[in-house]
Amino acid sequence: FFFEIMAFNSFRVVLSVGRRAVAQYSTKSLPIRNDWTKDEIGAIYNQPLLELMYQAATVHRTYWNPLEVQQCTLLSIKTGGCSEDCGYCSQSSKHTSAFVKPTPLMSTAEVVAEAIKAKEAGSTRFCMGAAWREVSQVGPRQFKRVCDMIKEVNDLGLEVCVTLGMLNKEQAKQLKEAGLTAYNHNLDTSEEHYSKVVTTRTYEDRLETLQNVRDAGLSTCCGGILGLGESHEDRVSLLHTLSTMEKHPESVPVNALVPNEGTPMADHKTVPVFDMIRMIASARILMPLARVRLSAGRTELSEPEQAMCFMAGANSIFTGDKLLTTPNPEFSEDSNMFKTLGLTGKQPFSEDPSLETVKA
Repeated sequence: FFFEIMAFNSFRVVLSVGRRAVAQYSTKSLPIRNDWTKDEIGAIYNQPLLELMYQAATVHRTYWNPLEVQQCTLLSIKTGGCSEDCGYCSQSSKHTSAFVKPTPLMSTAEVVAEAIKAKEAGSTRFCMGAAWREVSQVGPRQFKRVCDMIKEVNDLGLEVCVTLGMLNKEQAKQLKEAGLTAYNHNLDTSEEHYSKVVTTRTYEDRLETLQNVRDAGLSTCCGGILGLGESHEDRVSLLHTLSTMEKHPESVPVNALVPNEGTPMADHKTVPVFDMIRMIASARILMPLARVRLSAGRTELSEPEQAMCFMAGANSIFTGDKLLTTPNPEFSEDSNMFKTLGLTGKQPFSEDPSLETVKA
């Protein structure tokens, strides 16, 4: 009986921490927090799932139109041949048994044609990914071609995001001048677990690029991947790193590992949907102004499961049949799901009206 009382009291403490976090945002009267402790984040993350979802949904409705979802399309403009050794990625040249045939950088005309298709299908943000370790390794000509792509896609009235590996300050400024909206540079996992995922770069390398991106005035898109062999403590640590940044990322992608044959993580198990929901809900509470993106792994989720993710605070998705080299639901499937759930797409370069009072 004594232990039952202790367990009940611990449960009450966890709920109390989560509800206090939600209460502070309920009227948008307090500033967005960047001073979260790991203990606070752990208490929020480890709540009973339904309570966590309720709290996240409350925060979501305080800051966003819960029926509006940003639609993004991701195109691989240069595939394969990457010199990094990320354990999950089939584009790495280190994983010879997971060989993906390297392709040259696409032409600007080819990219623009794909961007037009994406816009016609409802996407308002077009993301381009190149399998590069860092821009400095590929030379100025290829980088200029990417800058030309950015300008052309931007002229279509689309938001533009790229992921090109590590950047220095000058390269980030050039991307900004070309018309780039946001730069994606995921942390993947916690700093503690990072060396078990990739050894060809450091966590500090990632953070330095993110700082260069912010200093250039670009929006940051930064999240992680579940299913890399990390613990729940690692997930809390990743959330701590993201939510204690000087400015929270504008977009926080939550990915589930899609195991690729021939990679070191090919035998990893599918991430349970409730783990995805828990991460999404925690991110929503900790970073109320971020767009939390339901990203890779969505093909494994049913419509009801995706609906639970939206209920928990996700308000952005990737559309189109492929994310770089990973399968993704087709445009038509997402269109039907939006109709079923009563969701609408976000307009490009627009913000939710509920944010106006926050920024005032």
